[in-house]
Amino acid sequence: MLTILGFAMIATFLVLIMMKKMSPIAALVLIPALFCVFVGKGANLGDYVLDGVTDLAPTAAMLMFAIVYFGVMIDVGLFDPIVRGILKFCKADPMRIVVGTAVLAAIVSLDGDGSTTFMITVSAMYPLYKRLKMSLVVMTGVAAMANGVMNTLPWGGPTARAATALKLDASDIFVPMIPALLVGLLFVFVLSYVLGVRERRRLGVLTLDDVLEKETETVLVGSGGSGDGKVAMGKGAAAVTGGAGFGTDAPESAKDSAASGDDDGFQGLDPNRETLRPRLYWFNALLTVSLLTAMIMEWLPIPVLFLIGAALALSVNFPHIPAQRARLAAHADNVLNVSGMVFAAAVFTGVLQGTGMVDHMAKWMVDVIPGSMGPHMALVTGLLSLPLTYFMSNDGFYFGVLPVLAEAGAAHGVTPLEMARASLVGQPLHMSSPLVPAVYVLVGMAKVEFGDHTRFVVKWAALTCLVILGAGMLFGII
Repeated sequence: MLTILGFAMIATFLVLIMMKKMSPIAALVLIPALFCVFVGKGANLGDYVLDGVTDLAPTAAMLMFAIVYFGVMIDVGLFDPIVRGILKFCKADPMRIVVGTAVLAAIVSLDGDGSTTFMITVSAMYPLYKRLKMSLVVMTGVAAMANGVMNTLPWGGPTARAATALKLDASDIFVPMIPALLVGLLFVFVLSYVLGVRERRRLGVLTLDDVLEKETETVLVGSGGSGDGKVAMGKGAAAVTGGAGFGTDAPESAKDSAASGDDDGFQGLDPNRETLRPRLYWFNALLTVSLLTAMIMEWLPIPVLFLIGAALALSVNFPHIPAQRARLAAHADNVLNVSGMVFAAAVFTGVLQGTGMVDHMAKWMVDVIPGSMGPHMALVTGLLSLPLTYFMSNDGFYFGVLPVLAEAGAAHGVTPLEMARASLVGQPLHMSSPLVPAVYVLVGMAKVEFGDHTRFVVKWAALTCLVILGAGMLFGII
């Protein structure tokens, strides 16, 4: 019964947010509360929620101060050279921009933290997507998949969990997996190219000067239809037709906004904003590198590092208290949205774990595996890692399910190392799970509905997982 209710709760949540019948925060709180009553454990709801909040409180604290820290770094211009460099590479070509998004997300993912990866990637790329009227779900989907592949790094979490759960060395798990993971990353880049070409066909190609021109007089002419948009821009003027432009009855405020170049999200590229601190550029760069190094070396807990980093960044760049308050107020919206989402997710995970739904779901998944599949348990584990890491936390899968699967595999001669490697396959899909706090940073900063992101990314992320699994089997790794 708990198994059915567990799957029903997850399915209800996903359907409601994908159909936009409820906001993610409301669904994360109300759906598990309702199912907790169905299970007959409504009296324990408070304990389950507090346990979930206790488990996720450090994550929420880390996200709050990380958003403040990177928000300040964006304000003072630390990432402006990165944006300009990407602009020069992309040349305002939608195809290059999508590929650049994947490459940037993969590079930044080397720090092992999904939240910082998404903050830096969205901060750098969001202005481009907004200015060129590109699809924002393409940005969030590509970034999530690239980060998902890179999340298998030994310091990223899943590999360390698998090693701990099966008492193995993390390097023995990860190093042989590198060829398969490289194939997966290459597939993400190829997919980015395909998605980028699709965006290019829809929007056309602009020139770099057109994108960087802040005060260009813009003339927008469009039918407001749903046909393919075509952008043709010259020096100082633009003509937009089809779905990409404003209709002839568009509000004057919208036209004025486009004419002045002040569309939402392009502010980050303003070279004359008052918050720039060019004299402190190398201090901010050194502080950021030191912070990321400390994260990788695990000198202090990540929430503590970001708390200290945010305090230093504010104090040095904005020594006057009114200016500090202004920066905090500027980023309060993102902080509230993301931290609120994390604490709401704590209700969901707390009920799943507290009622025993997760344990029953895991046991059922193991029990339904036919005995004839015993010799192929590595393949089974790889396939199961897709839905299981999506529907439950990494801790639940690696510490609760993987040991059971490994024991079943051992009975048929499948080594724990093969099982551990197979368990990493589902990470590209896991990074878009509603139980992953970092994904709310991604969709929140990109101003994308979680349901829209889910509908777009699930099929592509699942395909990426299968590519990695196929490569692992082809190379004899899994």
